[in-house]
Amino acid sequence: MPLGISGTFNFMIVFQAEHNISGQIGILPNHAPIATVVDIGILRIRLNNQWLMMALMGSFARIGNNEITVLVNDAEKVSDIDPQEAQQTLEIAEANLRKVEGKRRTIEENLALRRARTKADC
Repeated sequence: MPLGISGTFNFMIVFQAEHNISGQIGILPNHAPIATVVDIGILRIRLNNQWLMMALMGSFARIGNNEITVLVNDAEKVSDIDPQEAQQTLEIAEANLRKVEGKRRTIEENLALRRARTKADC
């Protein structure tokens, strides 16, 4: 999902992941340049005192010169997520994980559960 934002802004970005090695990271203007992996989780962007929240399904972020680039596997605006549908998807993912067999399928179902939990937590 392309998200284009340009211009001069007062901004703050918060990447928050449930299962992330480093946990949460906040980015303010003039942040030192970094490149980082962003786990499945919620991205919060504050532009001029308004928050935009997105559920990210894994991504990479590059920050430098007051520019932030986030390359995502998949993303959805929180405002577009149906809470009831997200809860149903979470329940299905939990049930699927309980009955799964095999290492590969277990990994796949764990990822599905993490994605579903992120959307349900929005």
